Amino acid sequence: MSLLLDTHILIWSLSAPQRLSEDARRAVIDPSTRVFVSAASVWEIAIKQNLGKLDAPADLEHQMEIQRFEPLNISIAHARAAGSLPRHHDDPFDRMLIAQAVAEGLTIVTRDPRIARYGVATLTA
Repeated sequence: MSLLLDTHILIWSLSAPQRLSEDARRAVIDPSTRVFVSAASVWEIAIKQNLGKLDAPADLEHQMEIQRFEPLNISIAHARAAGSLPRHHDDPFDRMLIAQAVAEGLTIVTRDPRIARYGVATLTA
């Protein structure tokens, strides 16, 4: 299985894993699971930290390495796909995650029910 963590799930995985559902927690820690983090999530975290709206690990990249989370860069194809999605969800960061998950065949780990409206595979966190 290959997962893409929604931004809030990334933060919970690193700082409050007890907030995750049992299924999500097991999937994320399973050594056979590839767990990806989008550059869009890191960008979203940086913006919210700078605005004082979010408390996240200062050493985010190091924490991701420790947890064996793999970075997922944003490609031109991802950007084009995100911009072409129907307007079920207006959050540009979530739209990018949806486009990436579809393009890369990933399951998004999230608690946001609007993401499933795109027909992308999800795992409820």
